[in-house]
Amino acid sequence: LSAAVSFDPTLMEFNYYIFILYSQVLKAEYFSPWKGDQQMYKLDIGWPKTPEYFTGQTFCVAVDSLHGLVYVGQRGDNVPKVLVFSEEGYFLHSWNDTVEMPHGIFVWNTAIGSSVWITDVGTGKYGHTVKQYSPLGKLMQVLGTPGNAGSSLIPLQFDQPADIFVEETGEIYIVDGDGGMNNRLLKLTDDYKELWLTGTNGSGIGQFKIPHSVTVDAFGRVWVADRGNKRIQVFDKVTGEWLGSWSGCFSEDGPYSVRFTADYKYLIVAQLNINRLAILAAPPVGSIGDCAIVHSVQLADETKPHLVDVDMRSGAVYVAEIGAQQVQKYVPL
Repeated sequence: LSAAVSFDPTLMEFNYYIFILYSQVLKAEYFSPWKGDQQMYKLDIGWPKTPEYFTGQTFCVAVDSLHGLVYVGQRGDNVPKVLVFSEEGYFLHSWNDTVEMPHGIFVWNTAIGSSVWITDVGTGKYGHTVKQYSPLGKLMQVLGTPGNAGSSLIPLQFDQPADIFVEETGEIYIVDGDGGMNNRLLKLTDDYKELWLTGTNGSGIGQFKIPHSVTVDAFGRVWVADRGNKRIQVFDKVTGEWLGSWSGCFSEDGPYSVRFTADYKYLIVAQLNINRLAILAAPPVGSIGDCAIVHSVQLADETKPHLVDVDMRSGAVYVAEIGAQQVQKYVPL
């Protein structure tokens, strides 16, 4: 080691250099699952503080960036269906009423408060619905006909609605459904009237096979994880016009979840069957172009990442893993 520096180190200096070298080795090993030119995130191994509260299969996660809260939807017999944690990982409370089988979850913040939207794919008396709750679990709104699958728009009916995204304006995007009779993307007004609808069952332009997740970028585009077709399709949020699709990055497994990073430079995609998170370069205004995976993380076997969400304030990524029955947090470097 002395030959590698320009002076003879004292014992204290020698220990310091040993520590630095050892730290670099540990760092290289710690980040070894990542693929790409540089690491973008590291796993927060201390989140949550009390993982024993995960008692079912964790299907979805949503971040309330404004209030520093993380909502987790889980399934199972005699388990609380919604768990609430602080962003530091402390368990706060849970609720269970009128939630049968949570699939997607989204937090909507406004100037006067926040609410939690959940898609329920259950087949019992609460299922086939999209529901709005207060942060403490009080049911505020039900879209769809509880317990009845359907395709009607007046009244609204769903069949296993998979995911929801709500804009600040209150306009709502829903992908319906998770293997049911419907394969469609709906946009609703803030008073729950149809603005536009696209999609039928198929593999053509604008068609879907299990539209599984939906998000909206900062440039007026709606992104849908078209799981069964192993592609992402993109639409104009005002008109519903098809803008393009990405399929080249998903030959191994279809996309299960789509969420943007806080700066909208990257799209984070979960691929359940190959236990991978893919980070794709997001195109700016203009052509969608071709997809490009810039980084990826290979999770452990049978982890099964299902849906993800991003803290738009801190940039942290939360991953709901139905195989591992946990939610993991990755923080940006």
